[in-house]
Amino acid sequence: MLALIRESFAFMDGRIDPPSSMHRLTEEAIAAQAEAGEVWLIGTPPVACMFLTPRADALYLGKLAVAATHRRRGFARLLVEHAVARARALGLPALELETRIELAENHAAFAAMGFVRTGETAHPGYDRPTSVTMRRAVRA
Repeated sequence: MLALIRESFAFMDGRIDPPSSMHRLTEEAIAAQAEAGEVWLIGTPPVACMFLTPRADALYLGKLAVAATHRRRGFARLLVEHAVARARALGLPALELETRIELAENHAAFAAMGFVRTGETAHPGYDRPTSVTMRRAVRA
């Protein structure tokens, strides 16, 4: 899974500032995510994955990754729809995610899956927005 995330996020190097947190991601951190939240995979070895973390008002979707060899086959949409089902099961009203401000193609892809832009945030030490927050309502 770590290799999948690194390969899938590599295109961001040199495009986003600050660099992706995937550079600090370890197998231990993935195991901790599985304990604190959820880790979902498609395939063996994995060709797609995501992290889900319950928050007070939403299920946070992170580290959504699809292998380059498996893109445009609906895996991201399948994972997002699974996240919707998990949010419903947990009684949470929405999914939430963040994507980097520079990655307009990600903004468009998530908008096509029903997410709307709800805000911008800045990483510590930055006086400009570095991420876009997006949410998708979950109907019961």
